[in-house]
This record gives sequence, C-alpha cells and structure tokens, in this order.
Amino acid sequence: MAGRQTNWAGNVVYRAHEVSRPSSMAGLREALRASSQARVLGTGHSFNRIADTPGLLVSLAGLPPVIDIDPGRGVVSVGGGVTYDALAPALSRAGFALPSLASLPHLSVAGACATASHGSGDGNGNLATTVSEMELLTAADELVTLRRDTHGDQFRGAVVSLGALGVVTRLTLDLVPAFEVRQYVYEGLPATMLSSHFDEIFSSGYSVSVFTDWQGGRHQQLWVKLRDGQPTPPARWMDTTPASRPVHPIAGQPPRNATPQLGEPGPWHERLPHFRAGTTPSVGQELQSEYLLPRQLAAGALDVMASLASVLKPVLQVCEIRTVAPDDLWLSPSYQRDTVALHFTWVPDTAAVIPVIATIEQLLNPLGARPHWGKLFSTPPHALRALYPRCADFQALLRQYDPGGKFRNGFLDKYFPG
Repeated sequence: MAGRQTNWAGNVVYRAHEVSRPSSMAGLREALRASSQARVLGTGHSFNRIADTPGLLVSLAGLPPVIDIDPGRGVVSVGGGVTYDALAPALSRAGFALPSLASLPHLSVAGACATASHGSGDGNGNLATTVSEMELLTAADELVTLRRDTHGDQFRGAVVSLGALGVVTRLTLDLVPAFEVRQYVYEGLPATMLSSHFDEIFSSGYSVSVFTDWQGGRHQQLWVKLRDGQPTPPARWMDTTPASRPVHPIAGQPPRNATPQLGEPGPWHERLPHFRAGTTPSVGQELQSEYLLPRQLAAGALDVMASLASVLKPVLQVCEIRTVAPDDLWLSPSYQRDTVALHFTWVPDTAAVIPVIATIEQLLNPLGARPHWGKLFSTPPHALRALYPRCADFQALLRQYDPGGKFRNGFLDKYFPG
C-alpha cells in the first residue's frame, strides 16, 4: 500500500494492506471477489476503527456520481459515493430538499446513513430516516434491494448497518419541497434558562443548537434556524443578546467558514449546516464524541455536564446540544425515543481526551446514553448492546448477510460478537 491511509482527523491509521478506488460496479465486484476481508471507507469522518480492516479498504468516491431525481415519487436515488455537498445543490435546483442535513456538508450520504448521523430539530430524525430503499452488494456478490414498504423489519434493521451487511451501492431518499431558512445567533444564554425553558427553546425554530464550553453560568451561543413563515424570537429572548456580526461556533475560528446568519434568508442547504461547503468544517484539528439520551432526562444530563466543568476545560473545544426526533431503525441512537444529543469537539490529543470520555460515560450511562457509532467512546460492549432492544436481531441479520465475515472487523467483533 502506497503511503498511509488515515481518517479525516488523523487519529486513526488504517491497517489495510490494500486500498481500492474502483471506477465502476464491475471494478468494485472484482476487487471484493479478490479479498477475504473488506471494509468501505466513506469520507473518513469517523473517529474510531469502525471502518478499519487488515484486508481491503474500498472507497466508492470513484464510482459514477449518480443523482437520479424522480419528481413524481418525490425521491432521489444516489450512488454509494455521493456526498451531501454534491447532492444538495442538485436537489435545490430541481425544487426539492432533504428535511435535514449534518453540521457539515462534506459527508458521504451512505456513510452518514450507515451510522445514523446527525438530525437536528424536534421534528427531524437523523439522516438515515429519509432512506426508503437501499441496494447492497453482499459478500456473496449479489445485489440485494431492500424497500421500506415491502421489507419491513428487515429494512429497519439494515439501514443503519455500520457497513456490516455489505457495500451500499445506492440509496433512495425521501424528499420535500425546497424551502428557505433564516438563521439567527443569540449569545450568552443563561444555564438556568436552558434548564427551565428547554422545550420552549428547542421548539423555537426548525433546527436549534446550543453551543457551550460548560464554564460559568452562561452558554456561549444559541443558533436558531427558521423555515419560511416561522416567527423570529424577540431581541432579548431568554435573556440573551442577539449577535451583531457573523460568528463561528468555536471561539477563535473564522466566521467566514460558518453559514450565513443575521436573518439573511437563503436556500435550505446553505443554512441547515453550520459550516459552508468548500471550507474547513469545525476546527479541522479535533476529535469528536457524541451521546444521545432520552429527552425527558435532559435536565439530569445538563446537571451532569455542568458538574464536570473543571474536567472538561483542558480538552473541550465546544459542545453542541440539540434534539432529534425518534425513529424505528434498529441501531439508531434515537430508536423509539425523543432524543437530546450532546456532541463534543475535543482537542486533538487522544491520551488526554480518553479519560475525560470515560468520566462522562460513568455519569451519563445510567441515563441511557447511546454513543454515536462513528465517534470516540468507551462504553463496554455488554452495556452498549443493552441499550438496543433489537441488538440480537441485528446479530442474526449479520449472520444472514455475511456468514463468512467478509465485512467484519475488530470493531464489529467487539460489539457484535459472531
């Protein structure tokens, strides 16, 4: 293998003996036939070894960038290597939109859906919830199509698959009519106000985020994204101060990298992410963790985090708080519960961050915190499996689709022993 293949953050060096970037389905099938072990790498925006393998690491970025919009059905079919920053403008030009987007548009659609990433807003599920059909290239070299309306339970088990059932070569996503968004930022939200008015704050917009370092009695920023027709909160709302200039969620980072604010209306795909396409998202030099908890336990989670202020200070760059709607996808961290998400952007120092993660988990795990599959966490395998009622069913699905373990790796063996 020429050079070292790393993830986006650079904290994981993949062990693959070969990296393949096929330019056709025939090339993909040929590469997979020749390898007994394989994993698919999306855009590398994972922070653990979920995509690692000692065998073949496959990138789908070289496949034809299929974006096939069906206006009559209100869906789009996308190839396995398509990214959101390629997909979203094409949808917008055709008069369509996705209900939600991640904080950064750089992600591959298939990778984000396979790990149930993001989702922001009381009425918005994670990105995988828009999938209505998926095409898998299995370990047996068969193309299998699963549909929400005909494959029921098996479909719900396969959408968030962690790359374990095969290569996702195509996804069909539900669309909504294109819409505009206005984005406002409020500064200095009192911590007591967030605790006592949690539901009011997070229902105030289509997508709402609180950014904080958990130091002192106020959270740094409150971002409110409003759809057409939604009223703008008043200027001194919740004892905050409206930002008078564009800001970045993380102190010291260039505001030009963030999406437009100050109530300037614009297309959905240029406002729902926090970061602009074509710029460095977030900080760039960072590690990430995320925990998703039952919304009704949000007050307890906020108290836990406030108690850890001194522990967090040396390693935390920013924490984002947002809400996610429930869904019925087996391995989704929002499975069958309204969710509050705590997303942590850490300094790029693994040795310093890991003990802090362990401390957070010790206090959040009793609240039912489900870690994001693609980020840093240390929840023990037995505890993690206990958080997912359909875990045993997913393990059966693994045996059905990949009995020989072609797409298995150390991560899957640890959390889903076969």
